[in-house]
Amino acid sequence: MKPNRALIVAITLSITIFAVISAGCSATGEQSPESPLPTAVAAPAAECPALVFTDREFAFELQRTLGASYSGEADVGECLATASRIKEGDFESWYCEWNRTADNFRAVGDESLAAGHRITAMEAYYRAATYYRTAEFFLHGNATDPRIVETWGKSRESFRDALALDVVPYEIVAVPYGNTTLPGYFYAVDDSGKPRPLLIVQTGFDGCQEELHPYAMEGIKRGYNVLTFEGPGQGEVIRVRHIPFRHDWENVIGPVVDYAVSRPDVDEDRIALWGISLGGYLAPRGAAYEPRITALIADGGTYDVGLNLLANLEAGGVANLTEIELQEWLQTDPVEFNDAIRGAMAHDTGTRWLNENGMFVFNAGSPARFWAKWMDFSLVGVAEEIRCPTLVCAGAVDHFDPDGAQATALYDHLTCERELMVFSDDYGAGSHCQLRAFAQSFGAKFDWLDDKMGMTDFRPGEE
Repeated sequence: MKPNRALIVAITLSITIFAVISAGCSATGEQSPESPLPTAVAAPAAECPALVFTDREFAFELQRTLGASYSGEADVGECLATASRIKEGDFESWYCEWNRTADNFRAVGDESLAAGHRITAMEAYYRAATYYRTAEFFLHGNATDPRIVETWGKSRESFRDALALDVVPYEIVAVPYGNTTLPGYFYAVDDSGKPRPLLIVQTGFDGCQEELHPYAMEGIKRGYNVLTFEGPGQGEVIRVRHIPFRHDWENVIGPVVDYAVSRPDVDEDRIALWGISLGGYLAPRGAAYEPRITALIADGGTYDVGLNLLANLEAGGVANLTEIELQEWLQTDPVEFNDAIRGAMAHDTGTRWLNENGMFVFNAGSPARFWAKWMDFSLVGVAEEIRCPTLVCAGAVDHFDPDGAQATALYDHLTCERELMVFSDDYGAGSHCQLRAFAQSFGAKFDWLDDKMGMTDFRPGEE
């Protein structure tokens, strides 16, 4: 089927609307009565509150970086001072100012270490790692920009220099994967080598595993050994090895679990998997085919990318196109579609970032090819295969999942023991993955996990 011009315009507008929604907060309606809300949801705000920036994408990423303050891997004053120097909506200005801040605290760490102040150096290195990672975030419009690998490399180097000064036992690991390996970190409760329950934590569409360090430290406090990793499309794997995302994530989780059970310090009967952001699709996809996963957190839950597109098409009055037909058309790389999307990207920061990062992590040469590949990310007919207890998380004002539609759809298709946890925005926890409310996030999610994994009696320092 070849859409006529009117249909092309409608499809493009619908997908652009979806991109804009995915880049800024929107109002959230009532949840399906089939999906109980264990957390009370107050009347949500219509959009993210402005913080330094009126540009919603910049405001959200600033809040994401500020969230690292909870674990001491950013500081509020440093973040706000940096943001105040950034030109609104300007990707180059974003890079320059965050990189400048990162360089400053990298130097603070070096000077402190040289003077014998190891704790100050460690803390400065952790913050520098966060700021380098933030600086690199909007660079993906040119996949050959040397600053991508350079700045990412500085972030990882600073993070590892901090780890080397920290007291938590850890290993930099390589997980066998096909004819290569996946990079990972293994964090241990102690150096006893005793088998312990394992928590595997993974990121999503735009994250690096160093950003998962706060999750790992919370797991350590609760008695879990923790494994983080990066798969295709993520972190080092896309930036250095140029291996793009794949939708069949079971082919990633299987090797990760194989590696985990090969370790003598892992209790192979208690392995939990926590997927964050797009990991809320990736982790459930892997768990559906991996019986060794004993508990799963989809944070936030994602069911089917294509359903969002169809919903926007129908809202725009286009009802005669199926998901398959839309994907097949996008696979032809239509010039009209690409031109329209690029036009929208020129006028909206969120649309620009979503498509630039999508083309980067999927190794797609055009917006249409990115969207065609992304539409493969579906749990239709797969979610029902998940057998372990599953927690599906959502935020009352999650800008990536308006109305909680994706999380609710995943929850409703699960046949295993399940719970839907929707975070109110009363105290700022209603945003995407609760990235600006880690105290509430960790408390609720780890309590659920501890109950399922038999960890409620763990006391730090006690066996």
